[in-house]
Amino acid sequence: MNSATPGVPQVPLLDDDTIAFGEEDNANKQFVHPYIVFFHLIFRSAAIVVYILCGWFSDSFIASFVLVILLLSADFWTVKNISGRLLVGLRWWNYVDDEGKSHWVFESKQNRVNRNESRMFWLGLILCPMIWSGFFIICLFGLKFKWMLLVLIALTLTGANLYGYVKCKFGAKENLQSATTDFVKKQILQNATSFMFTQPAPPTTSNTGIV
Repeated sequence: MNSATPGVPQVPLLDDDTIAFGEEDNANKQFVHPYIVFFHLIFRSAAIVVYILCGWFSDSFIASFVLVILLLSADFWTVKNISGRLLVGLRWWNYVDDEGKSHWVFESKQNRVNRNESRMFWLGLILCPMIWSGFFIICLFGLKFKWMLLVLIALTLTGANLYGYVKCKFGAKENLQSATTDFVKKQILQNATSFMFTQPAPPTTSNTGIV
């Protein structure tokens, strides 16, 4: 199922795709694309490791900053253009129409998805922004503002992929916040209706006699 944001016209897939979108061979193997899984995790994991250990091996903030940014950029490109399409059959992208307006497109075609690869994809996609959020809190309370800039860039790049793939997964036409609110309202209404219209059970009486 291909979906796009409201008001955005559907556009055909790019003609230069070397692999048909969503049509990759997903046989019953533990990992169909082991190298893709490796590169899906290695760049974002390496960026976190370098951020943690850079102070031990180098006193240069600029060198550490540039190295982490390069790893994050490689991760962003890999996740957005390769691993999302091959591992979970999802893709999000942007195009500019003839009038110069920018449009965002979210696509989903999950008929052949390997479960192990899907778990690894979502684990890496969700866990890393959470770790960078923890680093942001540490920088904030430690008043490390120069490192906070690096953490904010990391949150932006990893968070953009997370947001894009969540939109692909749950539907671009549906607002996630409103969907959650509607679900909560529905549960409250059902509980209130059940409480108001359910007849209480009659009290049980026991007859006792005097012998």
